[in-house]
Amino acid sequence: MRDTYHEQLDDILAELERMTRTVSTAVRRSTSALLEADIRMAEEVIASDIQLDAAGEGVEEKVFELMARQSPVANELRMLVAALRMVADLERMGDLAAHVSKIARLRYPSPAIPDELHDVIQEMGTVAGKMVDAAGDVIKSRDVEAASRLESTDDQMDKLRTNQFRLMMDDDWPHGVEVAVDIALLGRYYERISDHAVSMARRVVYLVTGELPVAIGGTAAGSGAGASTPNPNGTN
Repeated sequence: MRDTYHEQLDDILAELERMTRTVSTAVRRSTSALLEADIRMAEEVIASDIQLDAAGEGVEEKVFELMARQSPVANELRMLVAALRMVADLERMGDLAAHVSKIARLRYPSPAIPDELHDVIQEMGTVAGKMVDAAGDVIKSRDVEAASRLESTDDQMDKLRTNQFRLMMDDDWPHGVEVAVDIALLGRYYERISDHAVSMARRVVYLVTGELPVAIGGTAAGSGAGASTPNPNGTN
């Protein structure tokens, strides 16, 4: 019975890892849809978010069932609690990828991104996708050092965000308020995807060590993870 129980725990982590791959694909495809004005790809990303939510609900059901039937203790309980939090992170990342695609859909058939911002948005999408993949690798390996390294990648996203604002605030910005709002929202979406990837890595540290790592700025892991997902109207 205990062997089966621990297999079920491992299955939950494996499903979380699979969800990270789904999210990573959604991030990359939404970025492509945005930059290429590909309405079909944008619609596919938006539709796939429903499947990701269903997968998250499946993980939550498994967690609650194990909590009810097995009375988990110590590291088992930490794992189940961390799994619930990571499901929430993954669902929010999926929502954010869908938001990117919704901007592509809103501006179709015109490209949503001016030429001079193409490279920075492309890089933001690439960094965000890599961070989601890295979070999946951390779940699989439970490597605390790899989890810590994800923080430095998040610094790269912060620099891209700063560069994005520099371009938008230039006195010679020629694209008007509507495009500026789109770009600001997109930067926020990619930034939040990266934040959730870091949050997931910190939860793995908690799972392995039993300690909540301190985030940049002095807050414990998870204190910022519950921040609500920004919507296409720009509110959090």
